[in-house]
Amino acid sequence: MPKKSTSKTPAKTSAKTSAKTPAKTSAKAAAKSAAGAPVSITYADAGVDIERGNRAKQRIKYLAQKTFTRGVLSEIGGFGGLFSLDGKYKDPVLVSSADGVGTKLKIAFETGIHRTVGADLVNHCVNDIAVQGATPMFFLDYLATGHLDPEVAVKVVEGLAEACKQNGCALIGGETAEMPGFYPEGEYDLAGFIVGVVERDRIITGKNVEPGDVIFGLPSNGLHTNGYSLARKLLFEVAGYTPDTYVNEIKGKVGNELLKIHKSYWHAIKRLVDADCVSAMAHITGGGITENLPRVLPRGVAAEIELGSWPSQPIFEHMQKLGNVPQDDMLRTFNMGIGMLMVIPGQKFKKAEDLLDRAGEKHYTVGRIVKGDRKVMYV
Repeated sequence: MPKKSTSKTPAKTSAKTSAKTPAKTSAKAAAKSAAGAPVSITYADAGVDIERGNRAKQRIKYLAQKTFTRGVLSEIGGFGGLFSLDGKYKDPVLVSSADGVGTKLKIAFETGIHRTVGADLVNHCVNDIAVQGATPMFFLDYLATGHLDPEVAVKVVEGLAEACKQNGCALIGGETAEMPGFYPEGEYDLAGFIVGVVERDRIITGKNVEPGDVIFGLPSNGLHTNGYSLARKLLFEVAGYTPDTYVNEIKGKVGNELLKIHKSYWHAIKRLVDADCVSAMAHITGGGITENLPRVLPRGVAAEIELGSWPSQPIFEHMQKLGNVPQDDMLRTFNMGIGMLMVIPGQKFKKAEDLLDRAGEKHYTVGRIVKGDRKVMYV
């Protein structure tokens, strides 16, 4: 299959990879070789089973089609996905983002639970464009592995499709690449690409943020998809836990805690954006509050964040204790229980609170905007 296909079939092994992959000859081919007859080696002998990939493709195609919205003009299997903007936009601007799941995938490999990482990926990407006021339109994924396991691939795509549907965007295509010798047995990598749309005059840039604005924090669902390299070191190496270990401090098994799905904030964000109640938003991912909030602050202002103004989550407290991790490192590595920050104009405070309450979205007043130099100060 061509490298850039949106079909969900195995991609061709690259020449570089093929050269490094020992060809496995069948018993029949071995017999011919012994008899002096020419040996015929197939793509399957090199480790890529096209027929197995095609069987997985049919299930994946069905899952993707269930997410299709009115804007989708193409079917799964073409070289490119087609999507049409409807006529309700006067001056549309496309907003795009790409991301991966990171080393959280290691937990999926160890537990054999693969559906949640697909949802993680979609929700992470949705949040990244939603903070600029963009409505998610369509999503594409890239799943790469050494040896394609159809059951695993389908589970991953089930998570992708379910999250796409919940966020109102279409899983319009993607790529499943089978590259023998490139990935360890039983492992894969997963990345996603999202495109959304926003009216030009409705883009949220943070330019209107000013001293006196209030900062709301929306709680996270655990680690989300960041800080897993440190989390795995603390929990598996320092503490000696396994994914099945029940830990009293977190009131559950380690694997279950680490596989909690990255939360989507799109529906809560949409309410505040539609009501013109938010000046800036920051998705708290890698870098924590410390590095993500300044990305949406204009010159001349800073943010004061009041530590302890939101409920702590046991997983963060326990990891910090296990490794005696400095507070600054915790705040730069993990979301610390807050997955989204919203800067609310002072005069819109009550209205924003009411909207979030009606949406059933928990929120906490965690800080305020002050004069300063685009940084976060903890108080």
